[in-house]
Amino acid sequence: MKNKKDKIIELFFINHLSVKEIADSVGTSSAYITKIIKTDERYVMEKQYRKEKSKEKRKQDKNNFMKNKREQKRIDDNYSFVQAQHYQATRELSKSRHITNETYRKWNSSAYKYNPLKKRYEFDEKLGRASDIPKYIKER
Repeated sequence: MKNKKDKIIELFFINHLSVKEIADSVGTSSAYITKIIKTDERYVMEKQYRKEKSKEKRKQDKNNFMKNKREQKRIDDNYSFVQAQHYQATRELSKSRHITNETYRKWNSSAYKYNPLKKRYEFDEKLGRASDIPKYIKER
């Protein structure tokens, strides 16, 4: 019987297993495990140690939860922004059968560079331009 008690004490105080885990591994009731560990003088210190560990774990879990929540909000905000842009582009492109040069420039903003001397947007010829693409668009 002494061997079983020593194993219980070792599992609880050294390996820091829970009462339920010890009861499952030893094959006895959790009430018996609790009775054995409460007789040891290290019980109060171990209880305080586990309380601190639990507090740290809750704090870490809370930080992770908030971090994940912020990340999810950022993702949702980005999705909403892209969705709004898509909606705006759909509205602009479906107003008429032909889009205006100004709308086309906004839609392809990376293809046009502003020339302040001529006060117009000029197509970047390095990209290659089809004949129906405007070479330049005057500023309004």
